[in-house]
Amino acid sequence: MNVFWFRRDLRLHDNAGLYQALKDAEPVLPVFIFDTNILDELEDEDDARVHFIHDTLAEMNELLAKRGSSLHVYHGTPEKAFTDITERFTVNKVFTNSDAELYALERDKAVMELLAKKGIAFQAWKDQVIFGKDEILKEDGEPYVIYTPYSKKWKSKLTDFYTKAYPVEKYFANFFKSPSKPVPSLESIGFKKSSVQIPPKDIPDTVFREYEQHRDFPGDDATSRLGIHLRFGTISIRELVARAKDLSQVYLNELIWREFYQMILAHFPHVGRGEAFKKEYDAIQWRYDEKEFKLWCEGRTGYPLVDAGMRQLNETGFMHNRVRMVTASFLAKHLLVDWRWGEAYFARKLLDFDFANNNGGWQWSVGCGCDAAPYFRIFNPSMQTEKFDAKLKYIRRWVPELETFEYPSPVVDHTFARKRCLEVYGKALNK
Repeated sequence: MNVFWFRRDLRLHDNAGLYQALKDAEPVLPVFIFDTNILDELEDEDDARVHFIHDTLAEMNELLAKRGSSLHVYHGTPEKAFTDITERFTVNKVFTNSDAELYALERDKAVMELLAKKGIAFQAWKDQVIFGKDEILKEDGEPYVIYTPYSKKWKSKLTDFYTKAYPVEKYFANFFKSPSKPVPSLESIGFKKSSVQIPPKDIPDTVFREYEQHRDFPGDDATSRLGIHLRFGTISIRELVARAKDLSQVYLNELIWREFYQMILAHFPHVGRGEAFKKEYDAIQWRYDEKEFKLWCEGRTGYPLVDAGMRQLNETGFMHNRVRMVTASFLAKHLLVDWRWGEAYFARKLLDFDFANNNGGWQWSVGCGCDAAPYFRIFNPSMQTEKFDAKLKYIRRWVPELETFEYPSPVVDHTFARKRCLEVYGKALNK
């Protein structure tokens, strides 16, 4: 038999690796692993992402049961899971979809070596991006580090071929036949249900059509919120790009940013090791003020737009992208707290956490990333509020005590903070 290993592709339709597995000659055993190397790093036992994965697996298992099959779910390290699988079944090949994150590469290398010792082939397919790391390159074969020329070439290469769905359903009869087994409970893997609501993946065309008009205004609540579905593959990138191409070029640009950051991570792995893309920025003398960092995390800085964003994040697992830029800039430039602290906090809280996107966004805001805002561009939260939340619709929703004595004074004066930032950054960068 063959095995298909689900990871960031939790769907049975339009799944590249699953399609390749099912149309091969052998019956396919569908497998998911609750990877303890990842789960043990999570701080919250009610992590909404784990709950979402669990519910999604249960839905997939119901669909498989209708076809006389069952999802085989393991809890442990991937090496341990595949040791158990290969001892129980005669496996010829393992199929999966590729993942460019550094841990994923290390994980896959270890599993590949384990399987190779048993004569089992390992095949990983492109599924979560339209174009892989080496498909959009400059004429000299080097990777782009500026978004605009990358996006132009990306668009010039896009044809209907790249958004065509894989006809997985055509081969559903090739799933390995076995009695349906329930997905292990959340409690059995050390977690519990979360009260955080997951945004729907079925959204109307109007969201795309009106995206350009509303996307910068957090109070409008008009973005798609599909990030978590892209992150865990409950929606196909091909399907989403096809819709965006027809309905909103601005939305399509955001999807291209996602692929740009995936490409940067693949070609410049030092960004995945906690280093700045522009290495000279690692010389900045950050302040490691735990008290001020805690105020930022809790949304009690005295800057309403920053506080609204952090409270939205803490309560819902989502933060509007415009506000993500403001809050990130504030931590790194107003407070001069190491941006990696903020990056890690977003990683803990965001439903749509994706390492490449999160890291790319933080480095852009700080100024140390590829194609980043210059270091002397320091967001003024008050001016950002005037531009994008002038009627305080967003702020009042998340900071109801805004105009009362309960609301804290600013943790730092903007003029002072700006001057200090320019001096500290300048000292490190102009040596």
